[in-house]
Amino acid sequence: HQYSTRTSYSISPLCALTCYSCTDDHPIILVEALTRYYNRPQGAQKKTVLVYSTLKTIVLYCCFTDTIMPSITEENDAAAAAASSTPAAADGSPLVCVADYALAARHKLARPALDYYRSGATAETTLAENSTAINRWYIIPRMLRDVSHRDMSTTVLGHRVRVPFGVAPTAMQRMAHPRGECATAAAAGRHGTIFTLSTIATSSIEEVAQEAPDTCKFFQLYIYKDRKMTEELVKRAVRAGYKAMVLTIDAPYFGIRRADIRNKFSLPPHLRMANFESASEEGNLVNKSKQGSGINEYVKTLFDPSISWDDLKWLVRVSSVPVIAKGVLAREDARLALEAGVAAVWVSNHGARQVDSSPPTIEALPHVIAEVGGHCPVFVDGGFTQGADVFKALALGANMVFLGRAALWGLANDGEDGVFSVLNIIKEELDNIMANSGCCTIQDINRSMVERKELYAKL
Repeated sequence: HQYSTRTSYSISPLCALTCYSCTDDHPIILVEALTRYYNRPQGAQKKTVLVYSTLKTIVLYCCFTDTIMPSITEENDAAAAAASSTPAAADGSPLVCVADYALAARHKLARPALDYYRSGATAETTLAENSTAINRWYIIPRMLRDVSHRDMSTTVLGHRVRVPFGVAPTAMQRMAHPRGECATAAAAGRHGTIFTLSTIATSSIEEVAQEAPDTCKFFQLYIYKDRKMTEELVKRAVRAGYKAMVLTIDAPYFGIRRADIRNKFSLPPHLRMANFESASEEGNLVNKSKQGSGINEYVKTLFDPSISWDDLKWLVRVSSVPVIAKGVLAREDARLALEAGVAAVWVSNHGARQVDSSPPTIEALPHVIAEVGGHCPVFVDGGFTQGADVFKALALGANMVFLGRAALWGLANDGEDGVFSVLNIIKEELDNIMANSGCCTIQDINRSMVERKELYAKL
């Protein structure tokens, strides 16, 4: 068997043999596999169970009958297609949380796409810390408050949204689903929240605007060596109805992502950078990697590593819509962004894909909020996958929380409906947390309702 893929076989009539392979979350995969073994159909006879573990691979063979038949018949293929049409775990159980969708996405995505979406910089220390750090905060609920009527709506840069979380920019979404960014934007609109389109998208500014006309859309931007290219992107986005420009300030170069280097990652040949179709070479650079990562070659060729705070001021001048600085971790940079005239500061470590060992965003958030001092809204992303996570960020002072990978896992599983379901799960979790913590509105969530575990233990 090739351990670089996850391959399933029919085992008539009782269960399946699966080769599990991953580069992270080894315990999760192993527990999932062992659980399926111990929950096998009653009366099934175990023939062999072998757990083979290396640094990069965990393989579990569970064989319950003598006959193993690869799924090569039309009947089996039809059954597999029918089974994959509805999002569900490999054992048929429903997907009830973002972690379920993430695990199920491993079955759906090609290995290079999965690794591109899920990986972080170098040793991925910050990638793990983004989530771990959120869990270091306790929620301190308040009791005996009337919570019979609740409202999660809030206002972001003058736009009313129904939930205090939105969709962060993530690149090349058509690797996950044929509709890509269009599907994600439409799902965000169905929840009455914000969708942020990446410059490095496989759906164009205009396509997304056409397919999600009622969605509040932001456009994420890099500053290119060719300032005219940058300015033209801004003008196109404004013409198409995007409400804000989100300048990523933390990527003069892209971080070293080992999975992409191993995979020699390139955009699949049937896809292209949709926002650069008028410039043939720019649109195709990510498809042309001979070695290493094609996306890194793209960045080195087109991004301007010399950008400074003066360039942010320039963007504020040329944009007719508000500009948001995304990628702030240091309180000093929050102050400089304010001085440059931004409308909001976005605390982000680029999904832990830039500087490994940089702080998890929930740890940077209080310092940035203290520096901003209420002079502008503060947004945050990075590891937020549950309603409780969103609650904690709001309690620490964030005005809006953005989700990146969570939306991708929904997209990979069921397109627009999958993204809608993921957002709905988080919405329902947040609503439940609010009710059981004594909060009727977002404004009721405050700093007294969260405490770091270390400090709480001393009180």
